[in-house]
Amino acid sequence: MEEEDQRKVTDLVIELVRRLLSQQNPQNASPNSPNFSQSLRYALRILSSRLTPSVSPDADAVAESIKRRLATQGNSSDALTFADLYTKFASKNGPGSVNNKWAVLYLLKIISEDRKNAISGMDSSVFLPNLGINDDEMGNDLRVLNAKENRENAWKNGVLLVSKDPENLREISFREFGNLVEEENEVTEEVLVRDVLYACQGIDGKYVKFDSNLDGYALPDSIKVPRATRTIVRKLCELGWLFRKVKGYISESMDRFPAEDVGTVGQAFCAALQDELSEYYKLLAVLEAQSTNPIPLVSENASSGNYLSLRRLSVWFAEPMVKMRLMAVLVDKCKALRGGAMAGAIHLHAQHGDPLVHDFMRRLLRRVCSPLFEMVRSWVLEGELEDIFAEFFIVGQPVKAESLWREGYRLHAGMLPLFISQSIAQRILRTGKSINFLRVCCDDRGWADAATEAVAAAGVTTRRGGLGYGETDALESLVMEAAKRIDKHLLDVIYKRYKFKEHCLAIKRYLLLGQGDFVQYLMDIVGPELSEPANTISSFKLAGLLESAIRSSNAQYDDPDILDRLRVKMMPHGTGDRGWDVFSLEYDARVPLDTVFTESVMTRYLRIFNFLWKLRRVEHALIGAWKTMKPNCLTSHVYTKLQHAVKLQLLSTLRRCQVLWDEMNHFVTNLQYYIMFEVLEVSWSNFSNEMEVAKDLDDLLAAHEKYLYSIVEKSLLGERSQTLYKSLFVLFDLILQFRSHADRFYEGIHELQARTAESSLSSQDKNKSRQTKDKSSEPGSWIREGRKALTQRASEFLQNMGQELDALATEYKSLLEGFLTELPVQQHVDLKFLLFRLDFTEFYTRQHATM
Repeated sequence: MEEEDQRKVTDLVIELVRRLLSQQNPQNASPNSPNFSQSLRYALRILSSRLTPSVSPDADAVAESIKRRLATQGNSSDALTFADLYTKFASKNGPGSVNNKWAVLYLLKIISEDRKNAISGMDSSVFLPNLGINDDEMGNDLRVLNAKENRENAWKNGVLLVSKDPENLREISFREFGNLVEEENEVTEEVLVRDVLYACQGIDGKYVKFDSNLDGYALPDSIKVPRATRTIVRKLCELGWLFRKVKGYISESMDRFPAEDVGTVGQAFCAALQDELSEYYKLLAVLEAQSTNPIPLVSENASSGNYLSLRRLSVWFAEPMVKMRLMAVLVDKCKALRGGAMAGAIHLHAQHGDPLVHDFMRRLLRRVCSPLFEMVRSWVLEGELEDIFAEFFIVGQPVKAESLWREGYRLHAGMLPLFISQSIAQRILRTGKSINFLRVCCDDRGWADAATEAVAAAGVTTRRGGLGYGETDALESLVMEAAKRIDKHLLDVIYKRYKFKEHCLAIKRYLLLGQGDFVQYLMDIVGPELSEPANTISSFKLAGLLESAIRSSNAQYDDPDILDRLRVKMMPHGTGDRGWDVFSLEYDARVPLDTVFTESVMTRYLRIFNFLWKLRRVEHALIGAWKTMKPNCLTSHVYTKLQHAVKLQLLSTLRRCQVLWDEMNHFVTNLQYYIMFEVLEVSWSNFSNEMEVAKDLDDLLAAHEKYLYSIVEKSLLGERSQTLYKSLFVLFDLILQFRSHADRFYEGIHELQARTAESSLSSQDKNKSRQTKDKSSEPGSWIREGRKALTQRASEFLQNMGQELDALATEYKSLLEGFLTELPVQQHVDLKFLLFRLDFTEFYTRQHATM
């Protein structure tokens, strides 16, 4: 069937050629004519070519164009007839119908246009002749002449009519252009391709060489090549310039490798770059092999050039150029960087939308970050800081055991890569610190089991290279599990093995004077000793008194290890200082507890102790004054033999003394209640709750710091309460001064009472008389003088004491008023509650308003 169709087509072509030739010359229409044979071959060549019309194959569009032309020409009936015929034509499908309908319509349209042009009398020379049968007999000169004439005729009526090329002018032009290019080229393209391949390996070729002035590979100006060729060679040789930069960085870094500025991350970066260059070398080897192979052709007689041209080379170099540019940018970025900073800088370039760049950077970063992730694994699971070249974002330094947690290790922000968050870095730091703290300070090895459990829970491997770039979730899971288990083990060791809570309670009871019976007994037995000058007090004697106070109170039932840590400390003293000013207690916090109770922390505890000790001393002084005052007040009715005025003066002075004592006692009692209950107990309760919920040693340190800060601020020892603190200590000194005045006053009353009683003794009491005689021999004694002189001296003494008490009362009220005035303006809210306790009846408020 196909052979029959082929014969029908050939017969139709023969008939078409015969009819076309018969229109020009009937003699040429004979099948035996040479013109007929040549025209037939020409027609078959045209029909077998791949020439296609420059219109889209749309039958409806062509039919619409034909109808529109018929309608515009005034042939409306013809347009309707064509529309009806086209509808029938388009509806016929199936066997026997025309498949390529649009081609038939397009052919009819072209034939109609040719006939119209022929009728209008236009010059047919500008159109394609029917058949060019004398092409081979025409010379080149004649062809050029005809072409010129055709061009002149083509511009008739201001319209350029484009026709096909019957004289093969295009082929002639291409041949002439090729000859011109060969004359301009001193170097063949094959040689340039070879030189470009050499340049891309950093090697100078025969013509393409590295120009230091241009800082790149280029063709010398003396070599004649077209400008387009020179441009494409320069663009291709950019790859060689980039290669030189990358290769130079690798060589320079490897030569300096033992140096600290290269490091293991830099070495891994160079190794990754070298692997990429190896792939680049393979591509160049393939291209060099292809550059010597010709293009395969079907015809053996035809000649062809080499397969690899400059154009093809630009296509081959598209992907390597992207990679090499990226590597060159990374090399420039990383020249002055190392370690985590280098990995972070490379990571910034991985945030790219191009899949090629993204995959390339991901592959590169897995190699570069391998040493960094190995350091993380070793630090988190083993506590080992394998950082010879200072590349890790955790830095260690040699310190004492008590400073290991706070100062031994720290984060180096400059080495922290961006793909590791700050929170994860803090956990990594704390986990390794915990392992080292357990190993060095606690002498514990239980952390190894906790690390093994963490690895099993996280589902990662412990082998080297188990973690890598892009596995952020696995890294975070490992760090979280390791931190949770190792921190829990550390707190268990601190709480159970080293009894941290018990030691905190012991400090509260002894340094913060929470053990009442111990403090009272200690103050009673050391009071006489501390009243002496500081330079005459023996610390060994005070240590013995401390032991006596412990044995005489409930403190004796405490843990012996705790009691052994409690010691007497004499602070530096100057001339005129008393024992009360330099006496203090200290608590020996040994390793590992000295991580919490550091030297600065114990210094703050010492400040709190000195404040509380001064407060207890003032309370003790007021209690001593009360003990002295009470029996004298009860026996004041015995002064019957004194003059009435003197007796009233005595009672008045006693009352003023008692009232002043009541005011001072009210102030000290409420202040002590505030300190002991609203400050110490509340802070301790909060600290105990925070100890229970602490998850790691940092939480425990923060809770203790908060506890200590709360005590300092609420006890008027903070920086913002220094004015109030100084006012309070002036009040304390005034109360102690009152105690000395009260003692002197009651000593005088006691002496006056004794003299009065002595004057009423019976003369038969020899022993009493002898004692009186001995006492009267003392100079300045009241007994030596008579009753009148005794009355006068008593009146003067009481008057002087009354004036001193009035002065003390006035100064005390002034100082107390100033102290109470400053309390409302304090920033800490608890200090305002202290004002409420001191002035809950608003006595001082009304007194201030009256004044």
